Amino acid sequence: MNVGIIGYGTYVPQKRITISEVAKTWGKNAADVEKSLGIVEKSVASCDEDAVTMAYEAASWALKRAGIPSKKLEVCLVGSESHPYAVNPTSTIVAEFLGVGKNYLASDLEFACKAGTAGMIAVAGLIASGKASYGLVIGSDRAQSKPHDVLEYTAASAAAAFILGREDKNDIAQLLDFASFSSDTPDFWRRDGVRFPSHGGRFTGEPAYFTHVEGAAKLLLEKTKMKPTDFTHCIFHMPNGKFPRLVAKRLGFTPEQLAPSLIIDKIGNPYSASSLAGLSAVLDIAKPNQTIFMVSYGSGAGSDAFIFKTGKGIDKKRTLAPLFSEITSEKRYISYVEYLRYGRKI
Repeated sequence: MNVGIIGYGTYVPQKRITISEVAKTWGKNAADVEKSLGIVEKSVASCDEDAVTMAYEAASWALKRAGIPSKKLEVCLVGSESHPYAVNPTSTIVAEFLGVGKNYLASDLEFACKAGTAGMIAVAGLIASGKASYGLVIGSDRAQSKPHDVLEYTAASAAAAFILGREDKNDIAQLLDFASFSSDTPDFWRRDGVRFPSHGGRFTGEPAYFTHVEGAAKLLLEKTKMKPTDFTHCIFHMPNGKFPRLVAKRLGFTPEQLAPSLIIDKIGNPYSASSLAGLSAVLDIAKPNQTIFMVSYGSGAGSDAFIFKTGKGIDKKRTLAPLFSEITSEKRYISYVEYLRYGRKI
């Protein structure tokens, strides 16, 4: 495709709440909840953090790694379920803070948790067609959840940003191919004006997540004539700790291929940033000339699958900004009362 990743960055708020703290508040057995969801804690945005501020932080690190001035960006796309404004784009606010200038295409994207990867495909298409030289795509969410709902245990906050450009030998990684799998499967929804989302419970698993993730994965593997054994790493959207592990196994990937991407174990599910933050964590440890398989998932429903191959520039460029492990090592645990003050406010 002649498209490469030249920069990437992540941002995770410092505040954390443990699953046991949430479970205790509602009289639930913490061990049972942790075992059921495969998660022990999640990140919580503070009262002065939202999808815009987190997107800006992640994009700043991506620019640092890319080594280009912000004015060279010709596209800025931000995917999120929690844009601060219903009418007033997140993308232009972020671009203004970054100093992009005026000559760029901006748009906010929505497709549940795969809005960011949809943006990646759009930017890649513009670059591959020669209509743009550099583009920024961000997945950023201050995830929403109704009190005492199962989502409250997993809905987290984070952002992941990627800068794409013309393929070069010093790229962090090259985008080799992609495929999408979509359908009208309303497993999760939030009507305009409603504060918290609703979901179909068990229905969100087999006919929704697994059908679409496996559908996109198999489509791309068939398209490229590749097998799970051809990849060094794999990444799957992480609504909880169990789903990515199960879908990886069903597709033929090993726990070793999956392990570096499991950001769910450290910060929960930051919705649009989930699979992209997983990709960031993998790029943090990947070596040159390794292949990476990634599949996102967005309720409603659809999945985007990608194949990347790491380039010669990965070792040098990743040292130019904090690694995911370094960002997440700085954390402060809060009580449920503090969570109500910080985490519940959108």
